[in-house]
Amino acid sequence: MVSVYAFEASGGLNMRDAVFGIGGTHAMGILTHMESANRKPTGALRKGWTTGACATAAVKAALMALWSGEFPPSVQITLPRGETPVFPLAHHAQGTGWTEVGITKDAGDDPDVTHGALIIARVEGADTLQFLAGEGVGTVTKPGLPIDVGQAAINPVPRQMMTQVVEETAEKFGKRPFVQITISVPGGRELAQKTWNPRLGIEGGLSILGTTGVVRPFSCAAWIASIHRGIDVARADGLRHVAGCTGATSEKVVQGKFALPDHAMLDMGDFAGGLLKYLAKNPVDRVTLGGGIGKMTKFAQGATDLHSSRSQVDFEDLAKRFNAPDLASANTALQAHQIVGPPLAQWAAEGAKETALAVLKGAPVAVDVVVIDRQGTVLATA
Repeated sequence: MVSVYAFEASGGLNMRDAVFGIGGTHAMGILTHMESANRKPTGALRKGWTTGACATAAVKAALMALWSGEFPPSVQITLPRGETPVFPLAHHAQGTGWTEVGITKDAGDDPDVTHGALIIARVEGADTLQFLAGEGVGTVTKPGLPIDVGQAAINPVPRQMMTQVVEETAEKFGKRPFVQITISVPGGRELAQKTWNPRLGIEGGLSILGTTGVVRPFSCAAWIASIHRGIDVARADGLRHVAGCTGATSEKVVQGKFALPDHAMLDMGDFAGGLLKYLAKNPVDRVTLGGGIGKMTKFAQGATDLHSSRSQVDFEDLAKRFNAPDLASANTALQAHQIVGPPLAQWAAEGAKETALAVLKGAPVAVDVVVIDRQGTVLATA
């Protein structure tokens, strides 16, 4: 597992927009993972455009060329919330009865795995409006997603956007609004390995995502939406036991301990609350929560967003709880554990379970917790 950035915050997750996709987020919950924070600037963050927006722009330009014989240098589209971005063409080609256009994905300052990818739309005449998966675009193979099994992994909103462009452009040129649209992303099969797509049963490549067309940099909503879609897929597949972990090490430990399949593993990251609130309304029989001593200590103290910028370990509380004054000046939960020993880890596990049950509010979901150290050694369970 890699940290995710549900990353097209518009619509790929650390994966926040979850991908794994939400108001500009992954409607299919895919997920893109955040590769690194190397692109994160120190100033104001620049928004970008989703793969769905790029595909829509490519379709419009390709249709204009198909029906007029000329490719425009750029094309403007209207997004669901009224934005009207202009996209320069990065690629165009044509043949007998078909044209295609490529738009380079600009994710702004979001660490989106698809930033810089070429989104290509090929259009050709047909008897109905059809959407096909080309090179690097996945196909849905499991139920629980908003696209039927066997269909191209092109999310509902991008489909709607492209349909509108077809209808408007057809009316402008006096044509019937029936074309075959094939969306491709060169290199998309490889990029998809850094997303939740394989885990969610989307095979062969990326998803075409986005609900607003806009990528909001470092969107937490996107990651949470990807968690939700992961739960949907698990439920649709009849899984009775899922797991949410804070990182790669805890995921490996928990998956091995309970022999869970990949699609039972929800990339919870810091968003324990987001996972549990959705499970409260969409329950499974059992959820296992796994994480390191630091995040699980915060969870035991009642925090449900475990990111370091939004919650901190309360060391004074620990000092009182364990009657250990030295804990008040501890710098990390690991240091606190070194002072107190196994009782701290066990309290963290049990306290995390109590917090989880409180968030679930009586939903019929059994909870267990696994607390590990950085090497993956299990420190405590509850």
